[in-house]
Amino acid sequence: MSTRYQHRPTASERYSTPFLKAAGLHLAVAILLFASFSSAPEFEPAKPIVQATLVQLDSMSPAVTQTDQKIAGEAQKTAAPRHEEEAMEAQRQQQQAAEAARAAAAEKAREQAQAAAAAAERQAQAEAAAAAERRKVEEAKKAAEAEAARRAEAERKRAEEEARRKAQEEARRKAEAEAERKAAEAAEQRRREQERQANERRAQEEAKARALSELLAEETQYQMAQADRSGDQVAASYDDVIRRYVSQQWRRPPTARNGMVVEVQLSMLPTGQITDVVVTRSSGDAGFDQSAVQAVRNVGRIPEMQTLSRDNPAAFDRMYRQRTLRFKPEDLAF
Repeated sequence: MSTRYQHRPTASERYSTPFLKAAGLHLAVAILLFASFSSAPEFEPAKPIVQATLVQLDSMSPAVTQTDQKIAGEAQKTAAPRHEEEAMEAQRQQQQAAEAARAAAAEKAREQAQAAAAAAERQAQAEAAAAAERRKVEEAKKAAEAEAARRAEAERKRAEEEARRKAQEEARRKAEAEAERKAAEAAEQRRREQERQANERRAQEEAKARALSELLAEETQYQMAQADRSGDQVAASYDDVIRRYVSQQWRRPPTARNGMVVEVQLSMLPTGQITDVVVTRSSGDAGFDQSAVQAVRNVGRIPEMQTLSRDNPAAFDRMYRQRTLRFKPEDLAF
């Protein structure tokens, strides 16, 4: 969303226009006042008023004439100051009237100026109020636009967050599905490997069992044919039987190497049951020693010993009540 830039007037710009209008109105009033004073009527100064009375005497005596002239002269002398005072009074009244007219004009101009100033002030106030109202409207509009922009931004962020959450959820779901698939494949591979190893062990055990069966048959035949041979030969034959039983139960440890030799002493009952196994000479590798002991213990019972103890109890007691055998990794690994 694009944001439209609007110029916001400063405080000096908001009040400069009303102030200039008011100043211009005051200047106009001052010019009117000056024009009213300069155009006031000027009255000419009062001139002395001299009234002369012409008296025509048809027939008078010189004395009477002189007397009348004298009286007229005195009257003129007396009337002249009076007329001058009247003229000055009239002039003073005219000046007072002119001053009153000028004062009235000045008062009227002042009242007009005050009225104009009041009108200008009211106009300035109205304009200021209108400007304030416009500012409020603009501020309200800007606030509404800002609020709309804020809501739009919040909505955009919410949409982005929702999209990101969905993407993460989808990625997590795919990762879990992939992990489950890999785990299933690994489990299947382990099952196949275990099955293969079990088949191999079963095949090996079957092969060993066949070999042992053949050996025992041969050994029995040999013992029957060579009954007169010495006890050492009999012992060697039964030792080989014990080794073959032990080899079936032995699990080669990682540390076993060809050339190692461990001697163990086992104790048996006439039934062929093995009752105890101890190491009499270590190979130097505890893992191999323990694997040999555990293999002998796992054998548990050797049935062929029961035949020996029944046919030749003395030989069994002498040689197999307690018998020390030597085991090598190459002897056990059939």
